[in-house]
Amino acid sequence: MLLPRAQRRQVHAVYALCRLADDIVDAPQATTGAHAAGTGQALHAFADRFTAAVEVARRGGLVEDPVMAAIADTVRASGIERECFDRFFGAMAMDLTTTRYETFDDLVGYMEGSAAVIGEMMLPVLRPLRPEAREPARSLGFAFQLTNFLRDVGEDLDRGRVYVPQADLRRFDADPWLRRVTPQWRALLAFEIERNRELYARADPGIAMLPPASARCVATARVLYSRILDRIERCDYDVFSARVRVPRPEKAWVAAATVVNPRRVPRTEVAA
Repeated sequence: MLLPRAQRRQVHAVYALCRLADDIVDAPQATTGAHAAGTGQALHAFADRFTAAVEVARRGGLVEDPVMAAIADTVRASGIERECFDRFFGAMAMDLTTTRYETFDDLVGYMEGSAAVIGEMMLPVLRPLRPEAREPARSLGFAFQLTNFLRDVGEDLDRGRVYVPQADLRRFDADPWLRRVTPQWRALLAFEIERNRELYARADPGIAMLPPASARCVATARVLYSRILDRIERCDYDVFSARVRVPRPEKAWVAAATVVNPRRVPRTEVAA
């Protein structure tokens, strides 16, 4: 809502592509037993539909599916690099076979295609003022997804996945499968949250490299998403009992403050 209408539609299109692909691999029992092969075929078919739509749009043809039409038009109009989508679909395919990551570097390898690349897709839509915005955009993608992983530990366990590095679990002697907060779990999550905040800090310089509307949009999202980490701390690192959320009134207040004072970019420091 903080972006001009044309850019807003392009954001919706990029989100739709990512959401639809993610829904394929996150469907109930999508990656279990005999279902995994069918899920892989569905993901491959979706990627083929996307590729075909982009090619039709490039040639000036009509893409009949309205969602694919919006996605293809966004890729063409904003100039998103096609190899971004190759990395993205590669990461989605990893979810069909990989349920654990030994080290943080291994996890980063997965997030390269599922998180950093989202920042790269979004950047042409946001129209950066300087090419140096690329690395901060990638860092923000990493930061957002790591926040998701820490918030969604319980949900991911239900899918048989653990995105917290196994080496970190051993280091703190923490076991997510207990599904309860222990001193070891608190120590582990405190460590991961600090790592997450470092990623947000790396992303922050990029906000000044965006035009005003884009900067307000990204800064607002950054502030609100990073507050999930504050909420995890406030609930004593309990990410098992219920999904940790930033309350709607708080979201509305931050967004409204930006609309009322359009020259103001929200503070990007993590709220106390």
